[in-house]
Amino acid sequence: MKTIALLGSTGSIGRQSLEVAETLGLTVTALTANRSVELLEAQCRKFRPRLAVCMDPAAAGELKLRLADTGIRVAGGMEGLLEAAALDGTDVVLTAVMGMVGLRPTLAALELGRRVALANKETLVCAGELVMETARRCGGEVVPVDSEHSAIFQCLQGCRDRGEIRRLILTASGGPFFGKKLEELEGVTVEQALRHPNWSMGAKITVDSATMMNKGLEVIEAMRLYEMPLEKISVVIHRESIIHSLVEYCDNAILAQLGSADMRLPIQYALTWPERTCGPAAPLDLLNCPPLTFAPPNEENFPCLALAKAAARTGGTATAILSGANEAAVGDFLAGKIGFGEIVRRVARAMDAVPAVQSPTLDEILAADAAARRAAGG
Repeated sequence: MKTIALLGSTGSIGRQSLEVAETLGLTVTALTANRSVELLEAQCRKFRPRLAVCMDPAAAGELKLRLADTGIRVAGGMEGLLEAAALDGTDVVLTAVMGMVGLRPTLAALELGRRVALANKETLVCAGELVMETARRCGGEVVPVDSEHSAIFQCLQGCRDRGEIRRLILTASGGPFFGKKLEELEGVTVEQALRHPNWSMGAKITVDSATMMNKGLEVIEAMRLYEMPLEKISVVIHRESIIHSLVEYCDNAILAQLGSADMRLPIQYALTWPERTCGPAAPLDLLNCPPLTFAPPNEENFPCLALAKAAARTGGTATAILSGANEAAVGDFLAGKIGFGEIVRRVARAMDAVPAVQSPTLDEILAADAAARRAAGG
């Protein structure tokens, strides 16, 4: 792989992806952001992509003026994002945008038979069956960037027959509120929710980790990525975030992937697979690791995980309803409009209010997401 288009370059994953691309000597063909004009301009001047995109129209206009001396073409909105995903001469499209905005560009890249290094949960949660079918039909590849799914992906490399798998085991840090009772979480502040013990991530995914919705979304992702039923996917709390996930086989062997809490390793593997090469990720010092601990998740105190499993059992657009409602509720929490405990209640309300459609089309998935956001509103 020689060239990369990076969708969502100014976020946490995007910035680390550019570190990896620089280390690997990759050519960057396109960079996109929502409205972080100043940072995107600096990235463009350093990496010299052919195309730069801002989703926000006003930001796109400002970026065009700022880059007028560079020869870099600037586009805006969803059309610009789709153009970046389909730009000629691109080997890998790394999708690191947040939310449902990543779905259509992911499909556009897969339809061209490209590899998508996927760091966008909502794409597989909302439309996983459609995405994977498109990849199969068009010869594209979906390689996960999330640390947990990268770990499973790596542990499956020696698996000749998926029938050998007893279960996939996703590890969870438990977030900042591990051990807390449901009633203790009502008054949690935004600052407290964003204080993750191990990982440095974007605000939305950090809140999802605090509610454990993040792990519920990953359970749904695993079902789609690996064509596994819900009953073959388990979650275990592993506070140290050293084992990133595991695969248990029918002979009782368990393979685990270990590493430091450094997202640059799964980012790099998604770009270089099936090869490995030296990179910028921090090494794991086994002699100075803390003891490794494991505990079951508590779905009574963290009911978002139970809601995600319920949506997985229902199938169809139920997972899009879950995701859209959660995204809207977390956005309101981060904006100071609702309390932490209200997030799960709004998601549950939307799941009750919006009927699920089985075997949905893309339009039905997008409609379910929009309806869920409305139902989860104030």
